[in-house]
Amino acid sequence: MSQVKLSSTENRPVGRPPSPASRPGVKRQSFARTRAAAIQTLILAAIVATVLAFMAIVWAGLKRHGIGFSLDFLAQPAGFNLSEGLTIARGAHGLSLVPFDSQQTYAQALIAGLYNTLVVSLISIVLATVVGVTVGVGRMSKNWVVRNWAWAFVELIRNTPLLIQLIFWYFAVLLQLPNLRDASLLHGVLIASRQGVFIPWLLGTPAASHYALFAGIAVAVSVVGVLVGTPGQRRVAFAVGGGLLVLGLLFAGWPFSIDMPKASAFSVSGGAGFSPEMASLIIALAVNFAAYVAEVVRGAVQSIDKGQWEAAAALGLGHRESLCVVILPQAVRIILPSLGNLYVTVAKSTSFAIAIGFPDMFSVYGTVANQTGRALEGIIIVMVVYMLISFAISAIANLYNRHLMKKGAR
Repeated sequence: MSQVKLSSTENRPVGRPPSPASRPGVKRQSFARTRAAAIQTLILAAIVATVLAFMAIVWAGLKRHGIGFSLDFLAQPAGFNLSEGLTIARGAHGLSLVPFDSQQTYAQALIAGLYNTLVVSLISIVLATVVGVTVGVGRMSKNWVVRNWAWAFVELIRNTPLLIQLIFWYFAVLLQLPNLRDASLLHGVLIASRQGVFIPWLLGTPAASHYALFAGIAVAVSVVGVLVGTPGQRRVAFAVGGGLLVLGLLFAGWPFSIDMPKASAFSVSGGAGFSPEMASLIIALAVNFAAYVAEVVRGAVQSIDKGQWEAAAALGLGHRESLCVVILPQAVRIILPSLGNLYVTVAKSTSFAIAIGFPDMFSVYGTVANQTGRALEGIIIVMVVYMLISFAISAIANLYNRHLMKKGAR
């Protein structure tokens, strides 16, 4: 009778698991991770080597032509004025934002251009989002006129270049408005003329400094509740924040007053004014990217399962209520990554302002480079700033997206 030879596994004492190192699957996974890390390291090293080689070639070319790399020009007086824009300057009360003038430095000129870029980007993003969501919802309307009007708007805007739209708004619309003395006051709040567009604005009252303390604490409590609190704690934090805002009104008084624009024959006093160049750029960017936002919204809404519509209808909700209460909140998680990309593109597209003479950062760089001959240093500064703006927008969008994902997971 032949003896059966037991394997090493069968000779192992009962109840003792095999060591991790003896598992073939673990060894394969470890080797795969090591190989992936090695490949990624080689790719990163190749990228760094390519960038360093390119920089060495540029540096050698500059030396051959007797051109050095220096940022000393940033401290020199600019010697030119900008039509608009605020820059950072030291005053009697420390650093503050002041209008740029020719006695200030090239660095301050670039800061004024950055200020204009940020203002235009922020306003355009807000307007593009509001208009885009409205048009995107209109594309799914049951009303034939609304649905087809929204479709025509999207197709017209998406199929014409942004530069042509910008020139149209500037030359065919804003510069064709009447002079200030003939401009009409639209609904008592807006003055539109070829000298610019003027709207009401909020001004701080003497109570604003006292109210700011209550508002700051309210914001801090709400932010802490959003970041670290549970849904119940979040509601409590918002309630406390709202209560602090109300207390601030009771103790400090109303912190703002409305400053209405008033036009004379040659100027406007009060309110907030936008030059024809700034207004044209904001309108062009807002309208252009609203068409893309509308398509993002439409695609996200249509990707929601049909059962959600049916469930909302079963609860007695109409089409509009179902869209606002049930569908759009779910679509936000799909919309947000694409919106982040569009917002980054809006910020970078402000550079089209050079076509109409608006002093954004890229336009100011052109003037600085022409006067100083430091084109390379200037373009590197501009590229780094635009990259930082894009990273900041992407980081904010990603943080909010992760917050929504965690909220959905719970």
